[in-house]
This record gives sequence, structure tokens and C-alpha cells, in this order.
Amino acid sequence: MTPPPDTSAAPAAGTQPEEADRLRELLRSRPYQKALVLSAAIGVPVSLAAFFFLAGLHELEHLLWAELPAGFGWSVPPWWWPLPLLTVAGLVVGLVVTRLPGAGGHIPAGGLHTAGMAPAALPGVILAAAASLPLGATLGPEAPLIALGGGLALWFRNLARAPGTPQSTALLGAAGAAAALATIFGNPLIAAVILIEVAGVGGPQLFAVMLPALLSSGIGSLVFTGFGRWTGFATGSLSVKVGVPFPRLDAGDVIWSVLMAVAVAVAVHLTLSTGRRAAVFVAAGRPVVHTTLCALAAGVCAAVYALTVHRSPADVASSGQAVLARLAADPYAWGVGALVAVLLCKGLAYALCLGSLRGGPIFPSLFLGAAAGVLLAPLPGLGVVPGMAAGMAAASAAALRLPVSSVLLVVLVLGSAAMIPVVILAAVVAFVTVELLPPGRPVPPVGRPAGPPAARPAATWDDGAEHGAGTKRRSTR
Repeated sequence: MTPPPDTSAAPAAGTQPEEADRLRELLRSRPYQKALVLSAAIGVPVSLAAFFFLAGLHELEHLLWAELPAGFGWSVPPWWWPLPLLTVAGLVVGLVVTRLPGAGGHIPAGGLHTAGMAPAALPGVILAAAASLPLGATLGPEAPLIALGGGLALWFRNLARAPGTPQSTALLGAAGAAAALATIFGNPLIAAVILIEVAGVGGPQLFAVMLPALLSSGIGSLVFTGFGRWTGFATGSLSVKVGVPFPRLDAGDVIWSVLMAVAVAVAVHLTLSTGRRAAVFVAAGRPVVHTTLCALAAGVCAAVYALTVHRSPADVASSGQAVLARLAADPYAWGVGALVAVLLCKGLAYALCLGSLRGGPIFPSLFLGAAAGVLLAPLPGLGVVPGMAAGMAAASAAALRLPVSSVLLVVLVLGSAAMIPVVILAAVVAFVTVELLPPGRPVPPVGRPAGPPAARPAATWDDGAEHGAGTKRRSTR
């Protein structure tokens, strides 16, 4: 009998040696080497543009919410302050959506996007973000930064008259988005990890997309850090100083973190569903009027909060980054009534802004999760810090549907690895919970999108199946 052939030395399809050979061939290819060099070059101007964009937003917000009220003799903005500001924000965003290419960027209720923004959409993206974020939108700057970075990268490529293919467009778009996104997190690694999950690619394509993104965001991190020290401008950084000691985790922290993650995930899912309904309302004819009404309603939420608990309406009418820092520094300064009020009012304002204005979903979800954790901290066996950590991880994972990025975000925010076990548990449980819940209605297109095909669903990366450059994953909607 003839013995069977020895196949032990031959790698099976898809094994690690074969994948390594494919990666080696890719790294040796001249077009990919040129893309790496171009990504490194693009990281400098994109990070500078993102730096000044964030610095401008920060200065304008400080002017409108601190200097201007102080000029009238108010230590904090009065309760009615968000009403005119958010009305103007809604009016401007509505005009941008209907008059400029690109509709001012992706609708936040659809989640984070990494593709679909052509250079022609950049003016609308910048104008809509400048009208939304400093004037009191309950949104963060990360989505406009992704659009800004990706659009600028493609604009620089066109300016240099470099050849454009679906693969190079994907690579440069990821590199530009990573360079811009790193400015707001103060960490190039988290920007790259977010793009890994949002892109949803794997195997050699994962390295193909992420090497330019890591290279560009690393260079961009050096540029904006040094430039910030030189100019003295502040862009903000996603980190907080926790004013209470980090405890040792015990069984009570773990059990309550899992239960809390389920509840937070359901609440965030309902909030996002309300945001998608707001987006449907905005798209159902007369976008300018409907956008203004949604923005004004978000302002009413902030005003009701200020009247109810006699705190600044900026607690609601903001991304939540500064308020999160104050909450973490002194969680015991917030009474039960203030925490319940900010959760209800900011949650509703968040939903309204998700469907009408322009920005990102990360910062408000982190604050809402932290507030929920502080509110539930008196439960027997649950501490304040584990509650905050689990709440932030659950809320961000439910809002973004990016569990790995959510874990890294919370660890970055806390500046400590002590809470990693409950952070991972809460993020995974929240992610599984929202995936098992019924999906909401799709976000309708609004305005006139710029560039080629309409924007794809959130958290999707696909250069076209004919090129084999990417694979689709489930939308974060």
C-alpha cells in the first residue's frame, strides 16, 4: 500500500505562514511603499488642520459659554442661554444640509463612518461642526474629525496629482482619519484601534489599512503635541483625574457591573433609536425647519435641567468632556436629583442632536455612562470608581458597537489599568446586549451627498468587492 503523501510542510490555505508571505509581498510592492510615504507626509498637514480646527472650536465654546455670560455679570450661563444658541445652530446646520455638498457630514445617529466623504464636502463638514459643537450640541468632535482627516488626505493626493485607485483611496482615507482622530484623544494608538473596528477588515488587509493609519497618526501626535506647547492653544484631551482612590475589585463590583451593563445598554439603545426617529423627522420634508426644531428642543432640555437643579445648562448642552472631568474629580458633589436630571435631560438632548446636528457619539455616551455609574454606586458591594468604569464602558460599547475601542477608551480616560476586568466585562456584556436587541430603523439620507456613491452604513469599510479590498460588517446603527 502506498503511504499517503506527507503534507505536514505545506501550509493550509489561510494559515499563518501563507498570510505572512502575502503580507511580505504587499510590503515589498512599490505602490504600497509609496502609499506609506504619502501617509507619513499627509500626517503633518492633516494633524495641523485638526489641531487648529479643535482649538477654534474650543475657543469659540469658551467665548460663548464662559466669557460672554461673565461679561453680562453671570458666573454661569442663565437657564435660557441654550435656547437662542441652539436655535442658531439648528438653522445653520439645516442650511448646510440643504445647500452644500455632503450634507454637512454623516448623521451622528448612524454611528461612526470611515468612508463616503469627498474633498468637496469639507466646507460643509467644517461649517456644520462649527455651528453645532460650540453652540451647545450634545455631541463630540470625533465624527467631523474623521471626515476632515479623510477628506483632507484625498484633497492632498489630488493636489499632488497622485494616481487614485480604490485601494489607495481607502489607505489614504484611513491615514488621514487616524491623524485627525488622534488629536482629540491625545493618543495615536486609540485612533488606530477605533479605525480597525470601524473598518471591519481582517487578515493582510488589516495590516494594509492600519500601517498607514498608525504611521500617520503617530507623526500627527508628535506634530499636534509640539504645536500645542508652542502656540499655547488647548484642544482638549480625553482624560480625567479621578478624585477618589481606586479600590480593589471584589465579587460585588463584578456582579453589579454585569447587571449595570445590561441596563445601560438597553437605555443607550433606546436613546439611539430616538435619535434615528429624530433623523427621520428631519428628513421628512423641510429639513431646515425640522433641524431647527430638534436643536431648539435640545436647548429646552438644557433649560429644564438648569431650572430643576439650579446648575449650569452647559452640563447638558455640551459634549460632556469637561463635565465628565468635574464629575470624576468630585463625584460626591452630585446629588441623586442632579444625577437623575442630567441623565434624563442630557440623554434626550443627545438623542435629538444625534438625529439633527453634526458631531460624534463618543463623548456624551462616556459622560452618561459615568453618571449612571455614580448614581448606582451606593448599591451594596459596588464602589464609585468601578461603577463609573463599568458605566462608561457599557455606554460607549452600546453607542459605538466597538467593544475593543470602548475598553481602550475607558482605560485611557481613567489613566489606570486597575479597573480593566470590570471594564472588559461591561463592554462585552453591553455589546452582546445591543446586538441581541431588535435593530432600529435605518437613518435616511439628507441633503445632497458629495462625491461618488452615497455614504455606506456606519462601521463599514468596502472598497468594492471586485478589488477584494475590504469586507462588510454589521452597521453600528
